[in-house]
Amino acid sequence: MNAVTRAYDLGAPLARLADQVQPLLLLALRLYIAWVFMKAGLTKIEDWDTTLFLFTEEYKVPLLPPAIAAFMGTAGEIVLPPLLAIGLAGRFAALGLFVVNIMAVVSYPALWEFECPAAVEAHLWWGVGLLGLVAFGPGALSIDRLLGRRRD
Repeated sequence: MNAVTRAYDLGAPLARLADQVQPLLLLALRLYIAWVFMKAGLTKIEDWDTTLFLFTEEYKVPLLPPAIAAFMGTAGEIVLPPLLAIGLAGRFAALGLFVVNIMAVVSYPALWEFECPAAVEAHLWWGVGLLGLVAFGPGALSIDRLLGRRRD
Protein backbone atom coordinates (compact mmCIF):
# COMPACT_ATOMS: atom_id res chain seq x y z
CA MET A 1 0.00 0.00 0.00
CA ASN A 2 1.50 3.32 -1.05
CA ALA A 3 1.25 6.66 0.78
CA VAL A 4 -1.55 7.98 -1.44
CA THR A 5 -3.69 4.92 -0.79
CA ARG A 6 -3.07 5.16 2.96
CA ALA A 7 -4.04 8.85 2.97
CA TYR A 8 -7.23 8.04 1.05
CA ASP A 9 -8.09 5.28 3.51
CA LEU A 10 -7.72 7.74 6.40
CA GLY A 11 -9.94 10.29 4.64
CA ALA A 12 -12.71 7.86 3.71
CA PRO A 13 -14.41 7.87 7.15
CA LEU A 14 -14.40 11.68 7.15
CA ALA A 15 -15.94 11.74 3.69
CA ARG A 16 -18.69 9.34 4.82
CA LEU A 17 -19.36 11.50 7.88
CA ALA A 18 -19.53 14.61 5.71
CA ASP A 19 -22.04 12.87 3.43
CA GLN A 20 -24.18 11.95 6.43
CA VAL A 21 -24.28 15.45 7.95
CA GLN A 22 -24.64 17.29 4.62
CA PRO A 23 -28.47 17.48 4.80
CA LEU A 24 -28.28 19.04 8.27
CA LEU A 25 -25.62 21.52 7.21
CA LEU A 26 -27.62 22.57 4.13
CA LEU A 27 -30.73 22.96 6.30
CA ALA A 28 -28.79 25.09 8.81
CA LEU A 29 -27.41 27.24 5.99
CA ARG A 30 -30.89 27.71 4.49
CA LEU A 31 -32.43 28.62 7.86
CA TYR A 32 -29.67 31.08 8.75
CA ILE A 33 -29.71 32.93 5.43
CA ALA A 34 -33.53 32.94 5.34
CA TRP A 35 -33.58 34.44 8.85
CA VAL A 36 -31.12 37.20 7.88
CA PHE A 37 -33.08 38.30 4.81
CA MET A 38 -36.52 37.92 6.41
CA LYS A 39 -35.40 40.11 9.30
CA ALA A 40 -34.25 42.78 6.82
CA GLY A 41 -37.55 42.63 4.95
CA LEU A 42 -39.63 42.90 8.12
CA THR A 43 -37.58 45.93 9.17
CA LYS A 44 -38.34 47.57 5.82
CA ILE A 45 -42.12 47.04 6.01
CA GLU A 46 -42.20 48.10 9.66
CA ASP A 47 -41.39 51.67 8.64
CA TRP A 48 -42.19 52.02 4.96
CA ASP A 49 -41.67 55.80 4.93
CA THR A 50 -38.09 55.36 6.13
CA THR A 51 -37.56 52.58 3.59
CA LEU A 52 -38.72 54.84 0.76
CA PHE A 53 -36.51 57.64 2.07
CA LEU A 54 -33.47 55.34 2.14
CA PHE A 55 -34.13 54.07 -1.38
CA THR A 56 -34.53 57.66 -2.56
CA GLU A 57 -31.57 59.24 -0.75
CA GLU A 58 -29.07 56.52 0.25
CA TYR A 59 -29.38 53.48 -1.97
CA LYS A 60 -28.49 53.96 -5.61
CA VAL A 61 -30.24 51.05 -7.32
CA PRO A 62 -29.36 51.19 -11.01
CA LEU A 63 -32.11 51.44 -13.66
CA LEU A 64 -35.07 51.41 -11.26
CA PRO A 65 -37.03 54.25 -9.71
CA PRO A 66 -36.58 54.26 -5.92
CA ALA A 67 -40.17 53.24 -5.08
CA ILE A 68 -40.05 50.25 -7.43
CA ALA A 69 -36.63 49.23 -6.17
CA ALA A 70 -37.88 49.47 -2.57
CA PHE A 71 -40.93 47.35 -3.38
CA MET A 72 -38.98 44.72 -5.32
CA GLY A 73 -36.18 44.45 -2.76
CA THR A 74 -38.59 44.21 0.15
CA ALA A 75 -40.79 41.70 -1.67
CA GLY A 76 -37.75 39.54 -2.34
CA GLU A 77 -36.76 39.71 1.33
CA ILE A 78 -40.26 38.71 2.44
CA VAL A 79 -41.30 36.10 -0.16
CA LEU A 80 -38.05 34.24 -0.86
CA PRO A 81 -36.78 33.44 2.68
CA PRO A 82 -39.72 31.16 3.61
CA LEU A 83 -39.25 29.29 0.33
CA LEU A 84 -35.55 28.91 1.05
CA ALA A 85 -36.16 27.85 4.66
CA ILE A 86 -38.48 24.99 3.73
CA GLY A 87 -36.60 24.15 0.56
CA LEU A 88 -39.47 24.76 -1.86
CA ALA A 89 -38.12 25.96 -5.19
CA GLY A 90 -34.88 26.09 -3.23
CA ARG A 91 -32.55 26.94 -6.07
CA PHE A 92 -34.91 29.64 -7.35
CA ALA A 93 -35.19 31.17 -3.87
CA ALA A 94 -31.42 31.07 -3.38
CA LEU A 95 -30.81 32.68 -6.78
CA GLY A 96 -33.40 35.38 -6.07
CA LEU A 97 -31.83 36.20 -2.71
CA PHE A 98 -28.41 36.20 -4.36
CA VAL A 99 -29.69 38.93 -6.71
CA VAL A 100 -31.16 40.88 -3.75
CA ASN A 101 -27.81 40.56 -1.97
CA ILE A 102 -25.83 41.73 -5.01
CA MET A 103 -28.15 44.72 -5.44
CA ALA A 104 -27.66 45.64 -1.77
CA VAL A 105 -23.88 45.60 -2.19
CA VAL A 106 -23.94 47.49 -5.49
CA SER A 107 -26.55 50.09 -4.55
CA TYR A 108 -25.24 51.11 -1.13
CA PRO A 109 -21.81 52.69 -1.71
CA ALA A 110 -21.45 53.66 1.96
CA LEU A 111 -21.24 49.95 2.79
CA TRP A 112 -17.68 49.98 1.44
CA GLU A 113 -16.73 53.05 3.47
CA PHE A 114 -17.43 51.65 6.94
CA GLU A 115 -14.35 51.26 9.08
CA CYS A 116 -15.60 47.83 10.13
CA PRO A 117 -15.29 45.46 7.17
CA ALA A 118 -17.79 43.04 8.74
CA ALA A 119 -20.69 44.62 6.85
CA VAL A 120 -19.21 43.85 3.44
CA GLU A 121 -17.86 40.50 4.59
CA ALA A 122 -21.31 39.43 5.80
CA HIS A 123 -22.77 40.14 2.36
CA LEU A 124 -19.93 38.23 0.73
CA TRP A 125 -20.49 35.18 2.98
CA TRP A 126 -24.25 35.26 2.38
CA GLY A 127 -23.55 35.42 -1.34
CA VAL A 128 -21.19 32.44 -1.18
CA GLY A 129 -23.74 30.45 0.84
CA LEU A 130 -26.50 31.31 -1.62
CA LEU A 131 -24.34 30.32 -4.59
CA GLY A 132 -23.63 27.00 -2.86
CA LEU A 133 -27.36 26.42 -2.50
CA VAL A 134 -27.91 27.32 -6.15
CA ALA A 135 -25.19 24.88 -7.19
CA PHE A 136 -26.03 21.97 -4.87
CA GLY A 137 -29.72 22.50 -4.20
CA PRO A 138 -31.52 22.65 -0.86
CA GLY A 139 -30.57 19.09 0.11
CA ALA A 140 -32.38 16.03 1.37
CA LEU A 141 -34.26 17.87 4.14
CA SER A 142 -36.35 19.99 1.79
CA ILE A 143 -39.80 20.12 0.29
CA ASP A 144 -38.16 19.90 -3.15
CA ARG A 145 -36.77 16.49 -2.24
CA LEU A 146 -40.06 15.43 -0.68
CA LEU A 147 -41.88 16.33 -3.89
CA GLY A 148 -39.42 14.26 -5.86
CA ARG A 149 -37.33 16.93 -7.49
CA ARG A 150 -34.19 14.82 -7.40
CA ARG A 151 -31.97 17.22 -9.34
CA ASP A 152 -30.34 18.64 -6.24
